[in-house]
Amino acid sequence: QVQLVESGGGLVQPGGSLRLSCAASGSIFRFYVMGWYRQAPGKQRELVATITNGNSTNYADSVKGRFTISRDNAKNTVYLQMNSLKPEDTAVYYCDARTTSYHYWGQGTQVTVSS
Repeated sequence: QVQLVESGGGLVQPGGSLRLSCAASGSIFRFYVMGWYRQAPGKQRELVATITNGNSTNYADSVKGRFTISRDNAKNTVYLQMNSLKPEDTAVYYCDARTTSYHYWGQGTQVTVSS
């Protein structure tokens, strides 16, 4: 069974930065797209960013210019670099990976932006 393990979350002040990691148990070549979602209490889950095997990326309007998604195939890891963080970025961030047949999720990592 595929496992996705998120890490890198924590408490950061507004304007600060965090780098989230999503480590997969095995090669990520089999995932045609991977990405990050987030969910804050009382709000719907929203797509933050995606990246394909061809390194095509997409971002939510709310994070464009501040967040960068990338992948390191040798390390079987996807990253989300988050800069200029705002309190409204506070949420649990989930890693997502998809094959043509299956959809996998990590357990999430908490990001809290507060002074």
